Order: sequence, then structure tokens, then C-alpha cells
Amino acid sequence: MACRHKFYSELELGHLDYAPETLIVGTFNPAWPAANTAQWFYGRTHDVHGYQSNNFCEVLPRLYGEASLIGAGPSDWKDFCRRRRIAITDLIASIEDADEHNPDHAAWLGGYGDQQITDHFKEFELTPLTQILNHYPSISHIYLTRGAQGFWKRLWVPVQQTNRARTLLTPSDWARIQQRRHNKRNPQQAIEKLPDFITMRWKAAWHF
Repeated sequence: MACRHKFYSELELGHLDYAPETLIVGTFNPAWPAANTAQWFYGRTHDVHGYQSNNFCEVLPRLYGEASLIGAGPSDWKDFCRRRRIAITDLIASIEDADEHNPDHAAWLGGYGDQQITDHFKEFELTPLTQILNHYPSISHIYLTRGAQGFWKRLWVPVQQTNRARTLLTPSDWARIQQRRHNKRNPQQAIEKLPDFITMRWKAAWHF
């Protein structure tokens, strides 16, 4: 059985009751294994030990001078997006060659790593981003929340060609690699907290 996106029905933005101006694009959020506690797109904010593992709901409001939403829930996240005319989707809608009864597949997807997807799976249903952009001409800014290399670059190129697209530093804990590099190169301007570092990088790329 294929592994659909946990929020498959929302990927094409048909649920929106407003005209989005900014589109934020991630990679994939698996519907299984059951341990995926995300309540909405970037809503898996902490790992199983309670450690903050994704800073999206903290960093994005900061760009607009608002308080962190890291401890909020889907209604607050969606209300923020509505007020700021932001829409969220992902590149992959379904992994067609995933098998829920295969323990390896469950382990790979349960790690929520992009590398696991590209290493172990080959058949995908992609989110029709070009169609979405045609359907919502109000979208003037598009951001991918990861670097666009290899497999992900191939998916991103059609969007990038619209000249409205940029990439953002991942809001996940993987951003610590970039943080360490920055602090090593700039010891006088070292940034101790990861959300502060991600916010700095996002501000440099955002359309303000």
C-alpha cells in the first residue's frame, strides 16, 4: 500500500478560503507510521523526547513581528496563514512503492529524513505545483524549505523557472550544521540559539 501524504487533501490548496500570496513548499509528511504526531504540515515540532526538532512555527511568525506559535495548534497556525495570506504544500503527494507492512519502509519513513526517501523509493505521485500556481495567480512568492539538490532539484526546477521561487534554510534540526559553520567562521557574531540563526537566514531571503 502506498504511503500518502498525511494531509493529502490539502496539498492542492482547495481548502483555502482566501487568495494566497506566498506559497511555502516542503518535501513530504508521511501518513504512516502512526508515530507521526504532526497535526498539520510542520506541526511535528518536537521529537519523542520532547526536544524541539522543527522551528518552522517559531521562525515564520517572527518574520512578521509576531510571537512564536511553537506551542500552538492547527487552528492558530491556520489563522496565522490566513491573516498573512500564506499557503503551505509539499513536493510529494504519495510514495507509491512504499509498503506499510514492510518494517524497513516504516523505519525509513518514520525517520522523516529526505535522504531516506531518495535512497529507498523510486515511484512518486507529485504535487502539481505548476497547476497550483496557474490556479492561484495571487501567489507571487514561493519558498522551498530545503536546499534544491539532486532529486529535489529536479522537482523544483519547473517552479524555479517562474522567477518567483527561492530556497530557505531548513527549519529542522539539520540547520545546526549551517549554524556551526557560521559560528566557526564568525566567532564575534556567533548565534547561540538555532531559531535565532534560522530567523536570520530567512530574513535574508524573505520578500520584505
